[in-house]
Amino acid sequence: MRELGPSSEDEMVACFLSGELSSRRFGQNLRSQLAAVGQAEELLTRPDLSDAAANSARRALLAAARGYGENRDLFENFPTDVTWTRALLSAAEAARVRYLDYSYWVELSGGSRRPADAAARIKAGLRAFDIPNEPFVDAAQAALSGERFPPLILVGERPDDLVCLEGHLRLTAYALLGFGVPTGIECLVGTAPTMGRWAR
Repeated sequence: MRELGPSSEDEMVACFLSGELSSRRFGQNLRSQLAAVGQAEELLTRPDLSDAAANSARRALLAAARGYGENRDLFENFPTDVTWTRALLSAAEAARVRYLDYSYWVELSGGSRRPADAAARIKAGLRAFDIPNEPFVDAAQAALSGERFPPLILVGERPDDLVCLEGHLRLTAYALLGFGVPTGIECLVGTAPTMGRWAR
């Protein structure tokens, strides 16, 4: 893993929300949450990490949408003492990242939670719970065409044993391309001694 420099909780929250805003599955709910609190999308699309009020608003938004900081939903058992780093992963390192322990990703990967196994199953025409695989194929084509994706957010007790927190579709798209991204795969890596309670 090539470390690019320190990151922060505020950057992670901004990155997480930016990734979900562009998601077909989660984007509309996030827009509804923004509207409910009278915030514009620019809070997420143009984050100013030096603005404490904006950082607080984003944390509140992630709490409302996904349970961040409230020990519920996606962030149940997620530690508070996380060290965040910006990094680039090689193809081999990215191939070792595991999916979240969630039924869809377990099924898509044939039980391994490895994106390379999911990619092989997608190429074989297999679906998880009969959900179409086209979004993965479309994202892989976009990456092949040079589109730059937001960083993946990966967590673990150590940098060599990581689970995907945000960016599963992008991770699967990279897997479909054999993780062959010439510049490396950009990510935020969060580590904590107690992360194993979340990153099983």
